[in-house]
Amino acid sequence: MIASGCGCGRRVATRDFTLDVDRFAAAGSLGDGLARLEGRSVLLAVGDMAKAAAALIDLDGVARQIVLSPAGASPDALAALARAAAADALVYDSDAPAPQIDVATRVACRLPLAPLAAPRPARLVTEWAMPTSGTSGPPKLVAHTLATLTAAFRPAAGERWATFYDIRRYGGLQILLRALTGAESLTLSDPREGVEAFLVRLGEAGATHISGTPSHWRKVLMSGEARRIAPQRVRLSGEIADDAVIAGLSALYPNARVEHAYASTEAGVAFVVSDGRAGFPAGFVAEDGEVALRVVDDVLRVRSNRAALRYLGADAPALKDSDGFVDTGDVVALSGDRYLFVGRRGGIINVGGAKVHPEEVEAALNAHAAVRASRVFARKSPITGALVAAEIVLRDGAAADEVTKRDILAACRAALPAYKAPSFLTFVAELPMTDGGKVARHG
Repeated sequence: MIASGCGCGRRVATRDFTLDVDRFAAAGSLGDGLARLEGRSVLLAVGDMAKAAAALIDLDGVARQIVLSPAGASPDALAALARAAAADALVYDSDAPAPQIDVATRVACRLPLAPLAAPRPARLVTEWAMPTSGTSGPPKLVAHTLATLTAAFRPAAGERWATFYDIRRYGGLQILLRALTGAESLTLSDPREGVEAFLVRLGEAGATHISGTPSHWRKVLMSGEARRIAPQRVRLSGEIADDAVIAGLSALYPNARVEHAYASTEAGVAFVVSDGRAGFPAGFVAEDGEVALRVVDDVLRVRSNRAALRYLGADAPALKDSDGFVDTGDVVALSGDRYLFVGRRGGIINVGGAKVHPEEVEAALNAHAAVRASRVFARKSPITGALVAAEIVLRDGAAADEVTKRDILAACRAALPAYKAPSFLTFVAELPMTDGGKVARHG
């Protein structure tokens, strides 16, 4: 239950709105439409992140199911989500036309909050459904409860959280719920502002705990406004955190705990690593405890009370194996006393029959002193089927010339087999990112 007032001054702030969470005891964003949504499966399709947060607070305990749609989803994508979840109601943004999907009930979400005309309906155990990121295939719709979403939390007073994530994605939803179930404030990014403007807002808000993908944090490292913030904790998740980005953040914020969390929409939050190194200790792999880990055919599997309940939709596959483990699809390799993440099982580049994980090549490229960030992807070849291509963002002061290019490629070839080194290398000002804050893998 996240809508109950606790008198602890919780706030959720976007660029344009500030939500007083404790006001939800007597006010809401859905007006008299809230009663019409009781017991329904509700597709949440709003553009504004503050309205999304308000609607989630309003719907928890009232709706039977909340179906979160990513920002900017097309009408066809929304209709597919509604079918998979058998949604019979829609909550949409009051500032835009209601999406034309086949549901019985439509309710507009409005801010600022308005007083409730009647007491909130009886509390239900609401199911939360959300699509996976689709990193290695079409997104799947998975079902959680508030209990599975918050099982990893250990709230502490005085933490002022912030996130680069969209709260309609698993990573952002985790931070929203962390703030709502504790005594913290939360500052959210806005897709219409750049990283510099967001860092200024974070500095003004005094954010102490900040989360984002490694791609988000590499943008911070390249920003002239990076010292606007002085975080106590820097949290990375959603992508492989390599040694270069961890070291860069540790140097920039020496008083912060820099940690990378392993989590997925299906498996939930499995563990957090805060020893300043990429990968995770081999001792984490054990089949007992609150979170159990297995490595099967070099792929990590997770069992915990934080995992999703099931996939939704017709002909949906099983989410867990017979022992309750979720196959994450993340390939790992044992190196000494540590497992290192190699890449996604479905993201391999096939170079004449040899397998190349883009993330492994990126880690080698990012280790070079001239490289701030990189993106590795496949380029078609009539001879080998595919070749490895890379785009590089250089650090300030590095020359974008042939000498630098040869030096980077030589270092990459020294660290990896020759077939894994890029055949094409291009310098760019920035890398394309997905809506979820990850490097876009298409070429």
